[in-house]
Amino acid sequence: MGLKIAVIGAGNIGGAMLGGIVKSKLAEPKDIVVTDVIEDRRRDAAQRWKVRTMGTDNRKAVEGRDVVILAVKPHMVPVVLDELRGALRQEQIVITVAAGVPLCLYESVLGNRIPLFRAMPNIPVVVEEGATAVAGNQATTPEQRKIVEKIFGALGCVVFVDESQLDAVTALSGSGPAYIYMVIEALIDGGKKMGLSQEVATRLTEQTVLGAAKLVRDTKLHPAVLRDEVVTPGGTTIAAMHELERHGLRAMLISAVETATARSREIGAQLLERFSPPPASPKRGSKKRIARKRSR
Repeated sequence: MGLKIAVIGAGNIGGAMLGGIVKSKLAEPKDIVVTDVIEDRRRDAAQRWKVRTMGTDNRKAVEGRDVVILAVKPHMVPVVLDELRGALRQEQIVITVAAGVPLCLYESVLGNRIPLFRAMPNIPVVVEEGATAVAGNQATTPEQRKIVEKIFGALGCVVFVDESQLDAVTALSGSGPAYIYMVIEALIDGGKKMGLSQEVATRLTEQTVLGAAKLVRDTKLHPAVLRDEVVTPGGTTIAAMHELERHGLRAMLISAVETATARSREIGAQLLERFSPPPASPKRGSKKRIARKRSR
């Protein structure tokens, strides 16, 4: 595709995106510029992917880039945006993966004519098996959307949603790996309790989870249909399912997503309140002028 890309922030997600871009040949390493406040990350990116690094000079890094990826922590977003104020052109695509920071905050600094995409990837993007949801602002085009889809498609699956749905996405797929890790850990412990070794229990559990997920994805069947294929009358699985239902596993997972969604909305509101510019104060003497007009 021959894109020129700047990646600001080379942590877990930024580094994963960098690797996906290089391996999928969306851009040549020589056409990718990376900045990060941590020198070791810059060095690792340069050594591993043969890309160029530019210290922490974000303003210079975005010059002449087709795509600018902001992969910094939410609290660093205002700092980076202030550095980039007036430095971006209207044809440059900006992708942000900072959790909870709404598009309107970016537009308040960069303007609403810059094509902005807000993405919510999850941690499995580091092994190219991630799930990413993306929302764009009004300035984005179908062609730009295709570019963003290719970037995240190299790291797993990608879906496009309205920005209002990103809190639910954060709760489901963003936090979801943690829920699954807890289930995996519990299954391993269950196997150990029944006499299996740590190694055997771990290998069986990880493959069981991988295989079950692949069946859901490949067959497109509802999970309940696939579950019923495993459950036999009077068997071990139905006894286990009864126990899971008795303890409310399904309700707990639904409530977890609901609670995480509410928390994501709360964090987003706090970020917006914290980083939004204060309202302009009235000019000196304006109150006196208003008072004179009223007295006439």
